Amino acid sequence: MKLIIFVALFLLYATIAYAELPGATATVVSQALSSGKPTVVDLGARTCIPCKKMAPILETLSGEYRGKASVLFIDVHEDQEAAKKFRVQMIPTQIFFNAQGKEVKRHIGFMDKSDIVKELKAVGMK
Repeated sequence: MKLIIFVALFLLYATIAYAELPGATATVVSQALSSGKPTVVDLGARTCIPCKKMAPILETLSGEYRGKASVLFIDVHEDQEAAKKFRVQMIPTQIFFNAQGKEVKRHIGFMDKSDIVKELKAVGMK
């Protein structure tokens, strides 16, 4: 019985600990950039430690700002074309786009929730 409880708790923890956004396709990115809303695209990898730390932050922001901004994730190991297109040199890289779909800012490395929100507001999120 104790083993069953342990396994159930472990699986629950594993599910919560690895919350993450699904990888955005080129179509999803294109739709976000033409939506008239600010967008942040995080380019990283599911195996990268700072990227793993950002995953729950991005997922939370995606829900909190649905309808106000787009928060997207691209795994550069799964989508190497996106890495080339966005000229990614290191991961994670966050690219902020204004409501017109123009790149306004680029950040390399871990970025906490408050800094992401600050940048989204700077590019026009209301």
